[in-house]
Amino acid sequence: MLKNWLEQSDYTVVFTGAGMSTESGLPDFRSANKGLWTKKDPAQLASTDALNNNVEEFIAFYRERVLGVKEYGPHKGHSILANWERSGKVKSIITQNVDGFHQLAGSKQVAELHGTLQKLHCESCGRQYGSEKYVKEAFYCEECNGVLRPSIVLFGESLPVDDFEFALQETEKADLFIVLGSSLTVTPANQFPMLAKENGARLVIVNAEDTPLDRSADLIIQDKKIGELLQELDENL
Repeated sequence: MLKNWLEQSDYTVVFTGAGMSTESGLPDFRSANKGLWTKKDPAQLASTDALNNNVEEFIAFYRERVLGVKEYGPHKGHSILANWERSGKVKSIITQNVDGFHQLAGSKQVAELHGTLQKLHCESCGRQYGSEKYVKEAFYCEECNGVLRPSIVLFGESLPVDDFEFALQETEKADLFIVLGSSLTVTPANQFPMLAKENGARLVIVNAEDTPLDRSADLIIQDKKIGELLQELDENL
């Protein structure tokens, strides 16, 4: 069924969540409280409050996350989506993930709703840097000595306007909207699948667990890993 829908679709948009990244081996953010963080709540460290009032622990936490992203990389599913974009089968990707794996695999039309760990910027002057600075334990701006922070959305911050607008435009164009590995519980990101559905798109949800939007989906797939599903589809398209 999904194969036929992909072949018939004029505008397929893919929406990815944590389940897409965990197949690369990358720990889910919400299960990251292990080792150094058994006594700390990662959600509290991922906040503007921690950045402003607990900067050493903030930097230590995010350095671990940057190192984690660099330890892993895109899996076959990321590469298939990038190939589908090049061939026109997929028009764009909206992602909740901050690992940058879609771009590393070759995808170009990507809305990163929650930012990226692949880049840093100075909290004071805004100058941008690559995340290698954190790897080298360089945590302050060369220009103004302000704190360098990952270019991600922290709790207490708004989503990036350009990415949000791009995601909105793509969602409104979609006639097939495929969710890959998202629990669809985080707002406002989880509004995009429903918006696509309301605009007449077929909604497909591929996730290991139930989601709040399952009742609105045209197809639900829970028994396959994302990479395996994409590979099967790719071989049969």
